[in-house]
Amino acid sequence: MTAKIVYQSNLRTECTHLKSGNTFITDAPIDNNGKGEAFSPTDTIATGLASCMLTVMGIKAKNADFSIDGAYAEVTKTMASEPRRISKIEVNLYFPFNYSDKQKKILEHTANTCPVHYSLHPDIEKKISFNYK
Repeated sequence: MTAKIVYQSNLRTECTHLKSGNTFITDAPIDNNGKGEAFSPTDTIATGLASCMLTVMGIKAKNADFSIDGAYAEVTKTMASEPRRISKIEVNLYFPFNYSDKQKKILEHTANTCPVHYSLHPDIEKKISFNYK
């Protein structure tokens, strides 16, 4: 088992990663009857995409003897209705260094083939931008 999620009340859950014991909470968003005081479940999906991209790029960069330390992502999630769902995730990736064309190709291919990217429904539009120093 990976995680345990407990419904607290008032549209809030507490999520526990069983191996580490780390926790986070989710709240329903304001536009869906919630307080919006924490990540919503759909926020965690959009955020997970960017986190996965940075993680696998970090692995590839380390194996190729360069660094992405200090890289970051800004994420925007767009919702649709009927049925309510994520319709678009925009990920803007920013890198603190300028890389060779070969390194950029490695980073971009790695980001666009991360496990979360492959796991998202193909109807979700994914707009990814790479911004180098």
